[in-house]
Parts: sequence; C-alpha cells; structure tokens
Amino acid sequence: MSSSTPLLAVDELSVVFRGRGSGEVRAVDGVSFTLEEGRVTGLVGESGCGKSVTSLALMGLLPDRGVEVGGSAVMRLPDGSENLLKASRRRMRDLRGSQLAMIFQDPLSSLNPVIPIGRQVTEILQRHRGMRGAAARKEAADLLHRVGIPDPTRRLSEYPHQLSGGMRQRALIAMGVACRPRVMIADEPTTALDVTIQAQILELLKDLVTEEGTALLMITHDLGVVAGMCDDINVLYAGRAVETARRRPLFAAPTHPYTVGLLGSIPRLDSPRGEPLTPVRGSVNDNIAWTDGCAFAPRCDHYTMECLQGPPPLVRLENGDEAEHVHRCVNPIEHAEVVDRTVLDGPAVVGDDEEERR
Repeated sequence: MSSSTPLLAVDELSVVFRGRGSGEVRAVDGVSFTLEEGRVTGLVGESGCGKSVTSLALMGLLPDRGVEVGGSAVMRLPDGSENLLKASRRRMRDLRGSQLAMIFQDPLSSLNPVIPIGRQVTEILQRHRGMRGAAARKEAADLLHRVGIPDPTRRLSEYPHQLSGGMRQRALIAMGVACRPRVMIADEPTTALDVTIQAQILELLKDLVTEEGTALLMITHDLGVVAGMCDDINVLYAGRAVETARRRPLFAAPTHPYTVGLLGSIPRLDSPRGEPLTPVRGSVNDNIAWTDGCAFAPRCDHYTMECLQGPPPLVRLENGDEAEHVHRCVNPIEHAEVVDRTVLDGPAVVGDDEEERR
C-alpha cells in the first residue's frame, strides 16, 4: 500500500491439495498482498481460512506430492528479485534464515527436543554466517540476551523442555533474527501464552520491525493483536481476501459483513454486564465454492440472491485516502455501528501516533 518497491509482492497465490479419490481442496485461492520495509502486515481470519498454508507456501515448506502451488511471490533481494514459488529446494534452504524467517505457532514442537538451545541457534549462525566455536556461542548468547532471556549463557546448554513457554517462544525469535532477515513471518506467535508474556513478545516483534526495518507478516485470529501491531490488514475467508485496508480505516469503517462479524465478537470493556457477544454464526465449513458466489453467503445476515451469482469482484472504496481500501462484497455494510472504537482509541494500540504521521 505504498509507492515504494515492496520487499515481498504476493500475487494471486493459490494452493490446492489433491488426494487419492478425495478430490481437491483449494486452501488458498488467489491471495495477493505486499510486505514493505519497516511495516507489519496482518493476515486475519478464523482457523481454516488459509493463513498458515499461505505462510508455508511462501517459505517453501509444503510437500511436493499432492500439492499444487500457483501465482507468484517476488522477493526483493540484495542481488535482484526472485520468485520464491519457483525457487528450488536448495535455493530456499539458502534463503530461509538469511533473507526470510518464520516464527511457528507452537515453539515446543518447533524446537528439537533432544538438542540444546545453544546448538540450535549456533547451527543457523554456522549455516548462514559462517560462525563457529566460541564466536558462534557468544553470538548465540547475545541473541538470547537481546530477546530477553535471563542468564543466556546458562540457557545455551538447556533443552527446550527446561524452558518456560515464553522463553521457548523467545528462543524461536532469537533463531529467526539471527541473520537479520529482510522478511519475517509470525504464525500465531502468542498462542497459549499468558497475557503478560504475549505483550512482551509483541513488543519484541515491534522493536524488530522498527530497529531492523524488517517486513513482518503477522498471522493471527486475534483482532486485539491486529489493532496493536499491524499497519496493513488482509481479512481472509475460505482462501480469499475479502477486505484489505490500513488499520484505522478497517477498524473505523469495515464494509465486509465477515469483518464486521469478527469485530462484533470482541468483548468490550464499556458494554453492560451480561450483554452477549454477536459472533459470526455457523462455522468456517459452512461455505460454497467461490466460483458459485460469495463463500461467506451461508453465514451472512446481509446476503441477497445477487451474492449467489458468481464470484464477487474486488471493489475499491473511494475514501479520499491514498491507501487502498478494497472489499469483495456485492452487498457491503455502508456504516459500522457495531465496531468497537475502543480498539482504536484505547491504550491497547501501539504506535497510533506514528500511524497518524504517515
């Protein structure tokens, strides 16, 4: 959403899983977005909307058999640009860690349980920065210290199960930033962490973006995290982006019924005691194929017969803002009475003044 050349431009990304006798599952269906230096871009939606599959496709971590990946993901590298989706397995091993990195959702299963933390960090330093021995170990300790792990030298010899959940997540972040990657993907990085640790992890990621100029892709279903972290937001449903905007326009005036439903599911501090939430009815499995109409129609309270007459196009809103605000809906919400403005105006928003200056 900027005139500058993005670090990563994803265009019409699609991922189709095919099984024997089970047909095909289109997990990602034409997703497009950009990641820019020093900015946080959010992929938001319920579980099953295609967020994590998108990240695995960009990292080259999907299996070769039974998966068809289409579209393009062009990354700006020091020596030119390259389509990550066309890169070989060997080339992706060179890029992962050095140019792009990922923080996975579950640190306990992402870390090797039988290898000390120190060795897992130094392995990255050896592979991509050529560091070995005492120099690599000192750099690993510095990385653990940087992400807030106490007594980092001692922690180098400890195994993942000896660390708390917050420290394991910090260790993953240390591994991710070890080579100062240009693009970082964080897939639900605060899942299963208590609120205090969540705030610390998010602040750490925000500092990484600010200090290193990293482009961060934040994958989450937590709109509180989105309000405090993301500059640009893409709301996904059934593998497609249904609304895309900068943070303030999206929270102030969402237009797609799915976005409004997600916002209506957020508890409000100023709501009367006992007032029920208004979540989106049904489940993510209650949809139709995009080729037949709007996939959200079976769950939407605003659908008309026009919603079932082919795939809805992306429509750009004329709001006088340089940044695009687009939605995929033939019957959009013209105003958003249910939006929780405390998400925007309350103290939870990080860097709100900075957003106003842009």
